[in-house]
Amino acid sequence: MAGGSFAPGGVAKARADEYEGKVTTYVIVACIVAAVGGSIFGYDIGISGGVTSMDGFLKKFFPSVYEKKSHSHESNYCKFNDQGLAAFTSSLYLAGLVATLFASPVTRNYGRRISIICGGISFLVGAILNAASVNFGMLLSGRIMLGVGIGFGNQAIPLYLSEMAPTHLRGGLNMMFQLATTLGIFSANMINYGTSKLDQWGWRLSLGLAAAPALLMTVGGVLLPETPNSLIEQGSKEKGRKVLERIRGTQNVDAEFEDMVDASELANSVKHPFRNILKKRNRPQLVMAICMPMFQILTGINSILFYAPVLFQSMGFKGNASLYSSALTGAVLALSTLVSIATVDRLGRRVLLIGGGIQMIVCQVIVGIILGLKFGNNQQLSEGYSIAVVIVICLFVAAFGWSWGPLGWTVPSEIFPLETRSAGQSITVAVNLFFTFIIAQSFLSLLCGLKFGLFLFFAGWITIMTIFVYIFLPETKGVPIEEMMLLWQRHWFWKKIISEDLREDESFERQKNSLVLPQQAP
Repeated sequence: MAGGSFAPGGVAKARADEYEGKVTTYVIVACIVAAVGGSIFGYDIGISGGVTSMDGFLKKFFPSVYEKKSHSHESNYCKFNDQGLAAFTSSLYLAGLVATLFASPVTRNYGRRISIICGGISFLVGAILNAASVNFGMLLSGRIMLGVGIGFGNQAIPLYLSEMAPTHLRGGLNMMFQLATTLGIFSANMINYGTSKLDQWGWRLSLGLAAAPALLMTVGGVLLPETPNSLIEQGSKEKGRKVLERIRGTQNVDAEFEDMVDASELANSVKHPFRNILKKRNRPQLVMAICMPMFQILTGINSILFYAPVLFQSMGFKGNASLYSSALTGAVLALSTLVSIATVDRLGRRVLLIGGGIQMIVCQVIVGIILGLKFGNNQQLSEGYSIAVVIVICLFVAAFGWSWGPLGWTVPSEIFPLETRSAGQSITVAVNLFFTFIIAQSFLSLLCGLKFGLFLFFAGWITIMTIFVYIFLPETKGVPIEEMMLLWQRHWFWKKIISEDLREDESFERQKNSLVLPQQAP
């Protein structure tokens, strides 16, 4: 074993102050190319809502929805309420949920690159099927293949970014995934705005252009290097060290390399990562892997991004106006993500999550009040209130973009020890896709049933998750990814749960206090 002992769930030595290296062009290019995979996720989120509001698409696959949409006497909140239409959007996420469970062993045993390539190929096939669809079965098959691509991509890319990035910039570089996602959403909204004018075949072009980021992801996966963590875990220590030296721009990588080797030896001793992740010593990470993606979706953001054109049309905006408004929200989301990238490694994760949560609560309540007082059946919002709703929704999207959007992925990807990292990321992705599926499938029905109360429903969840972060999430800024276990052991709450397992390792007890960490909030 190279350099020191390790504790259950991670390395024991705190060698962060010995890490050397700089941000190299090599690692930046690798992270940018890998993060392009996030644009696939974003493109689908953005494209679905626009396509489902296009008359040509509705006439071909959902004629009953097209008829309902045209009836002026239909409730504003219920014009698009159709389970088949919801299934078109949600089927992708159910397929992704299943796919990510298969992606976990592939990512661990064969590397992050293989999963990225598999995801790109699957998404490419799905895009072609969707663009060429002549019936609902073909359309659904295409969506399922897209889901498989997202399951593999979302499993591997956040891990790849976390492992390639230097510790002091891990948060910002990891958020390349979210930035690519938001740019994918914005691009999809702009494409929908243009293709909506093409009448009968515009929807085919919108769905087919998903092949572009899928091709980039596939080619990028072929050209990218494997992460040093994964290479070492697979037994290629020398190759792993060479990659580490290359991405850090120095040969003085002994401390970081030793941490990786320690973590790898422990990881290879764990034959059943999903069983291991259930142990008490991994309880904090498991809770975060479940709660962070769950809360991310229960902000209500996907409801707005999936169905933005549908939502704005329901509020009385005309076709082009609704697509324009949804494009505006996509642009705001992309720009606000840049704020998070610039501040996350300076301000920390907790400040952004709590601040963003408070802003989202206020925005959801304001929208709910406006719709409750000024918008009902057979009514349209006045121009002034329509503008106010769009502005408040943009403020909501901005808050999500610099807080829970990127950090909902960043935090779970950086907190797991190597032996359970792929399993933990699989759980994170599965929970995210499960709740995305539930919201996507039920949103139109919830909008019809709860009406303006739906926004208050989401405000309640955001309140809960903001309190959750304040109490249970320690600050992970500046903590090396292979020394994260030391952080949980020092947290006022989690140490009570994991201390029983950690006491068994005396070396961990002797050395845990050597890591200097930020003061944790109660």
